[in-house]
Amino acid sequence: MTKPRDPRVTALRRFAISITVLNILGYTVLGFEQPALWPVYAVLTAYAAELLLEAVGARGEGRAPRYAGGVRNLVEFLFPAHITALAVNMLLYTNDRLLVMLFGVLVAISGKWLLRAPVDGRLRHFMNPSNFGIAIVLLLFPWVSIAPPYHFTENLSGPADWAIVAVILVLGTMLNAKLTRRMWLIAGWLSIFVVQSVVRGLILDTSIPAALATMTGTAFVLFTNYMITDPGTTPSRPAAQFAFGGGVALVYGVLTGASVTYGLFFATAIVCLVRGLFLWSLHASRREQRRREQDHPVSPATPGTPATTGPVSADNTKRPVPA
Repeated sequence: MTKPRDPRVTALRRFAISITVLNILGYTVLGFEQPALWPVYAVLTAYAAELLLEAVGARGEGRAPRYAGGVRNLVEFLFPAHITALAVNMLLYTNDRLLVMLFGVLVAISGKWLLRAPVDGRLRHFMNPSNFGIAIVLLLFPWVSIAPPYHFTENLSGPADWAIVAVILVLGTMLNAKLTRRMWLIAGWLSIFVVQSVVRGLILDTSIPAALATMTGTAFVLFTNYMITDPGTTPSRPAAQFAFGGGVALVYGVLTGASVTYGLFFATAIVCLVRGLFLWSLHASRREQRRREQDHPVSPATPGTPATTGPVSADNTKRPVPA
């Protein structure tokens, strides 16, 4: 009997294929401006870091590395590192500073091991890896920028400009609807993005059409379908998904209203961090509740004897004493 495929692995494989094809087209057709060998350096760096950290983690936890067991396991294990490396290189523009870009890749990979929270009894990373690496680089190196919008369609013109956006939108929507199941998150993100655009226009007198036009760009569509929907660092329940996506849009509106550049990446990092802190607080609360239950166990009532709700009186009778 064939073992059913894990939808998470299928989603990661399709993410990896999609971003690889996009990079190939980017350097051959679209007009990506980073040196052509940089994505290769980024991927090799991410692979090495991921394998090393997994080996160290497996040894510390007394288990076999997740990449052990054959070539298929190794390839599937490296999907996230592959996606992260290509995303960091594609979205950051560090001029000719290769080491700065590679630093962003290392931060993104190591963040998965350093910033984790308990979820369903096991530690899981809560910071979106590629977004975290990009945000840290932007904070530490103010001269670094995000790849300009024309970066994705520099060599295209006319209907082709819209065609590339349409293809990314259709493929990304199908991927998120069938595999990652993050359509509620996308709904929260887009709906609150529209709201914050209108509110900024009314309060700060910014151009509402210009704010809304941001949603038609290739970078925005990529961010919506391939970054903010990361299944490993976002909630699964519909209401929580909507709140997460809406929270990112809300924080983005506040940052943009305060003239903070690159608000998309900082907003996502902030909301991921808040979620991580919430997961830790929830874990601490449940742990304290279990401790209290162990310290003050509730004795089952004897059949036929009414249960008491207060302490027993000094004469050892079952008569309850007012608390």
